[in-house]
Amino acid sequence: MKNLFATILILITFGIPASSNETDYQKVIRSQIEAFSKDDMKAAFQFASPSIKSIFGNYIRFGSMVRQGYPMVFRQKNLTFKETKSNNSVAFQNVLIEDLSGDLHLLRYRLIFLENNWKIAGVEFLRTEIMAI
Repeated sequence: MKNLFATILILITFGIPASSNETDYQKVIRSQIEAFSKDDMKAAFQFASPSIKSIFGNYIRFGSMVRQGYPMVFRQKNLTFKETKSNNSVAFQNVLIEDLSGDLHLLRYRLIFLENNWKIAGVEFLRTEIMAI
Protein backbone atom coordinates (compact mmCIF):
# COMPACT_ATOMS: atom_id res chain seq x y z
CA MET A 1 0.00 0.00 0.00
CA LYS A 2 2.87 2.37 0.79
CA ASN A 3 4.42 1.63 -2.61
CA LEU A 4 1.15 2.43 -4.38
CA PHE A 5 0.87 5.71 -2.50
CA ALA A 6 4.49 6.58 -3.36
CA THR A 7 3.88 5.85 -7.05
CA ILE A 8 0.76 8.02 -7.12
CA LEU A 9 2.63 10.82 -5.37
CA ILE A 10 5.46 10.66 -7.93
CA LEU A 11 2.99 10.76 -10.83
CA ILE A 12 1.19 13.74 -9.37
CA THR A 13 4.46 15.55 -8.70
CA PHE A 14 6.09 14.98 -12.07
CA GLY A 15 3.01 14.67 -14.23
CA ILE A 16 1.97 12.10 -16.77
CA PRO A 17 2.82 12.71 -20.42
CA ALA A 18 -0.23 13.37 -22.62
CA SER A 19 0.57 10.39 -24.82
CA SER A 20 3.46 8.25 -23.75
CA ASN A 21 3.41 6.52 -27.14
CA GLU A 22 4.13 9.71 -29.09
CA THR A 23 7.65 11.05 -29.48
CA ASP A 24 8.37 14.69 -28.72
CA TYR A 25 8.57 15.51 -32.43
CA GLN A 26 5.25 13.77 -33.10
CA LYS A 27 3.72 15.96 -30.37
CA VAL A 28 5.09 19.03 -32.17
CA ILE A 29 3.51 17.94 -35.45
CA ARG A 30 0.18 17.18 -33.77
CA SER A 31 0.27 20.51 -31.89
CA GLN A 32 0.91 22.49 -35.07
CA ILE A 33 -1.90 20.70 -36.92
CA GLU A 34 -4.26 21.36 -33.99
CA ALA A 35 -3.30 25.05 -34.11
CA PHE A 36 -4.14 25.15 -37.83
CA SER A 37 -7.48 23.48 -37.11
CA LYS A 38 -8.27 26.28 -34.65
CA ASP A 39 -7.19 28.99 -37.14
CA ASP A 40 -4.39 29.94 -34.74
CA MET A 41 -1.66 30.76 -37.26
CA LYS A 42 0.41 32.53 -34.62
CA ALA A 43 0.62 29.36 -32.50
CA ALA A 44 1.26 27.16 -35.56
CA PHE A 45 4.13 29.46 -36.63
CA GLN A 46 5.86 28.91 -33.28
CA PHE A 47 6.50 25.25 -34.21
CA ALA A 48 8.40 26.26 -37.37
CA SER A 49 12.19 26.26 -37.53
CA PRO A 50 14.10 29.56 -37.77
CA SER A 51 14.76 28.92 -41.49
CA ILE A 52 11.03 28.48 -42.20
CA LYS A 53 10.26 31.60 -40.16
CA SER A 54 12.82 33.60 -42.14
CA ILE A 55 11.38 32.44 -45.47
CA PHE A 56 7.83 33.54 -44.63
CA GLY A 57 8.60 36.41 -42.28
CA ASN A 58 5.39 36.26 -40.28
CA TYR A 59 2.60 33.93 -39.27
CA ILE A 60 0.09 35.50 -41.68
CA ARG A 61 2.11 34.60 -44.80
CA PHE A 62 2.99 31.22 -43.31
CA GLY A 63 -0.69 30.43 -42.64
CA SER A 64 -1.64 31.51 -46.16
CA MET A 65 0.98 29.18 -47.66
CA VAL A 66 -0.25 26.22 -45.62
CA ARG A 67 -3.89 26.96 -46.44
CA GLN A 68 -3.12 27.05 -50.18
CA GLY A 69 -0.31 24.50 -50.52
CA TYR A 70 -1.20 21.99 -47.81
CA PRO A 71 -4.98 22.11 -47.38
CA MET A 72 -4.97 18.59 -45.91
CA VAL A 73 -2.73 19.84 -43.09
CA PHE A 74 -4.85 22.93 -42.58
CA ARG A 75 -8.06 20.88 -42.30
CA GLN A 76 -8.16 17.11 -41.92
CA LYS A 77 -10.32 14.27 -40.71
CA ASN A 78 -7.56 12.07 -39.38
CA LEU A 79 -3.81 11.73 -39.09
CA THR A 80 -1.67 8.69 -38.43
CA PHE A 81 2.03 8.65 -37.67
CA LYS A 82 3.89 6.17 -39.85
CA GLU A 83 7.60 5.46 -40.33
CA THR A 84 10.14 7.46 -38.35
CA LYS A 85 13.87 8.00 -38.74
CA SER A 86 15.72 10.09 -36.19
CA ASN A 87 18.94 10.82 -34.40
CA ASN A 88 19.69 13.33 -31.68
CA SER A 89 19.20 16.43 -33.82
CA VAL A 90 17.16 15.52 -36.93
CA ALA A 91 13.97 13.51 -37.35
CA PHE A 92 11.95 12.46 -40.38
CA GLN A 93 8.36 11.55 -39.60
CA ASN A 94 5.95 10.20 -42.20
CA VAL A 95 2.35 11.19 -41.56
CA LEU A 96 -0.72 9.81 -43.31
CA ILE A 97 -3.45 12.44 -43.43
CA GLU A 98 -7.06 11.97 -44.49
CA ASP A 99 -8.45 15.21 -45.86
CA LEU A 100 -12.03 16.39 -45.53
CA SER A 101 -12.96 14.65 -48.83
CA GLY A 102 -11.65 11.32 -47.58
CA ASP A 103 -8.53 11.35 -49.79
CA LEU A 104 -5.28 10.11 -48.24
CA HIS A 105 -1.99 12.01 -48.38
CA LEU A 106 1.41 10.80 -47.21
CA LEU A 107 3.72 13.57 -46.04
CA ARG A 108 7.24 13.52 -44.62
CA TYR A 109 8.00 16.07 -41.93
CA ARG A 110 11.61 17.05 -41.33
CA LEU A 111 12.29 18.31 -37.82
CA ILE A 112 15.40 19.68 -36.17
CA PHE A 113 16.26 19.84 -32.49
CA LEU A 114 17.19 23.38 -31.42
CA GLU A 115 17.53 24.77 -27.91
CA ASN A 116 15.82 21.74 -26.29
CA ASN A 117 12.83 21.82 -28.68
CA TRP A 118 11.89 20.12 -31.92
CA LYS A 119 11.01 22.51 -34.75
CA ILE A 120 9.44 21.70 -38.10
CA ALA A 121 11.95 22.46 -40.86
CA GLY A 122 9.99 21.23 -43.87
CA VAL A 123 7.19 19.06 -45.21
CA GLU A 124 7.21 17.15 -48.48
CA PHE A 125 4.63 15.06 -50.29
CA LEU A 126 5.48 11.40 -50.75
CA ARG A 127 4.04 9.26 -53.51
CA THR A 128 1.77 6.59 -52.23
CA GLU A 129 -0.08 3.72 -53.79
CA ILE A 130 -2.69 3.59 -51.04
CA MET A 131 -6.00 2.44 -52.41
CA ALA A 132 -9.39 2.65 -50.82
CA ILE A 133 -10.87 -0.69 -49.87
